[in-house]
Amino acid sequence: MRRGFVICCARMKKIVILDFGSQYTQVIARRVRECQVYSEILPYTTPVSALASGEIRGMILSGGPASVYASRAPHPDPGIFDLGVPVLGICYGMQLMAHHLGGRVASGAKREYGHGILDRAPGCALFSGLPRRLKVWNSHGDMLTRFPRGFRSVARTENSEHAAIEHRQKRLFGLQFHPEVHHTPRGREILENFVLRICGCERSWTMRSFIEAACAGIRNRVGHGNVILGLSGGVDSSVAAALLHRAIGRQLTCVFVNNGLLRKNEPEGVRQLFSRNFKVRLKCIDANRRFLEKLRGVVDPERKRKIIGHEFIRVFENAAAELRGTHQFLAQGTLYPDVIESISIGNNPAALIKSHHNVGGLPKRMKFKLVEPLRQLFKDEVRKVGEQLGLPREVVWRQPFPGPGLAVRCLGPVTPEKLRILRDADWVVIDEMKRSGWYYKVWQSFAVLLPVRSVGVMGDERTYDFTIAVRAVESQDAMTADWVRLPDDLISRISTRIINEVKGVNRVVYDVTSKPPGTIEWE
Repeated sequence: MRRGFVICCARMKKIVILDFGSQYTQVIARRVRECQVYSEILPYTTPVSALASGEIRGMILSGGPASVYASRAPHPDPGIFDLGVPVLGICYGMQLMAHHLGGRVASGAKREYGHGILDRAPGCALFSGLPRRLKVWNSHGDMLTRFPRGFRSVARTENSEHAAIEHRQKRLFGLQFHPEVHHTPRGREILENFVLRICGCERSWTMRSFIEAACAGIRNRVGHGNVILGLSGGVDSSVAAALLHRAIGRQLTCVFVNNGLLRKNEPEGVRQLFSRNFKVRLKCIDANRRFLEKLRGVVDPERKRKIIGHEFIRVFENAAAELRGTHQFLAQGTLYPDVIESISIGNNPAALIKSHHNVGGLPKRMKFKLVEPLRQLFKDEVRKVGEQLGLPREVVWRQPFPGPGLAVRCLGPVTPEKLRILRDADWVVIDEMKRSGWYYKVWQSFAVLLPVRSVGVMGDERTYDFTIAVRAVESQDAMTADWVRLPDDLISRISTRIINEVKGVNRVVYDVTSKPPGTIEWE
């Protein structure tokens, strides 16, 4: 994997999360940061020598899909339990702890998935200030049948006598349930107890402190070199541009590429917005025909992403060559969720879901060194950084837009006519969401053009036109999402306007799929 520049937080007191392939690993990191404590995810293969740092105040072992007894089950360096820092094992992480320290794990007679009731014993610091009975979220088939020497059981559920364990002297804790998910209502308080009370961390992770560290890190990385940044007008690239500009000023050149895959009026809007709000060197390139020619006849979404990523770099290399001076660095607004869905971090056994334009679509050989100042941030943290940097609300709170643009919302081959249909339909969705006040209430809302034609009747005439799917989801970090129950009258207005105003569409459907099992984008 090509790694871009990451803000160095080595001197900051932190909680380390060892990743064993859980879909919730990034959520754990985010919950720790909500405590205003810096968290860092490391692969489960990290040697204990790399963890013996005074900056690490505690460790969390994530869940994972494996069984501790499986032949290829991921196991950590057993020395982590002798480092003297508090350790919290969650689900598979708890089973690993018990297994390595002399306990016993076995396949449960009954699996526990979904909601459960936890009855806790008094005296455990993890549950300080919480009621004796708690609603929790389970997701496991194996369970602890005998805890290791020195441990005690501090909570149970209907099917598990040892749903939580602790070794008070060594400050080792295990939870069979998932405190990080929102389905465990008091889970955040459990994690706060671990991070703040047990590990003794201070609330020092703020976006103001991040900006200071990021600017210093960027200056150290770039030196007197020049940086080129693709500016799309979305939240991520805009915040990255503002952060880089604060750090290195005129050493930054922003390039806006019209690849023909943008939303309606996007090129004009970006130029107008940034001429008013930024004093940044801005170069605009019209590469519409170039991208569409490369995408002609391509159906597979992964090929689309790869083509767009490769062509994007080529356009940038040409732009850099035309600019006076040398541009050694390429900046991107890559975020944490982009990374976790695209690759398995450090031998993480989690499966690949899809590649992202920012991290999976770049060619192996390119002339630039990467600078990714937002790579360690979640979307909500990026928005806070944008606010701190003084960006306007319409930029900071703009809904996410995929790097490959409308290409991954136009299912099947991409053509100018299909893009015209999708662009017009998407504009109706955005307009109605803003008019109704729902735009800033949801994570994303957009239109998808399906490769499906159906018979319709319009003006007493038979039609055979395309179908538009409307998608609206609510989420906090894009790792999980639920479809939004928009008011019936709003859905009706969106549907009526699309059919009346967008030539080539005679049917509108509403997507009621959550993530998982689906993804937010259709491709």
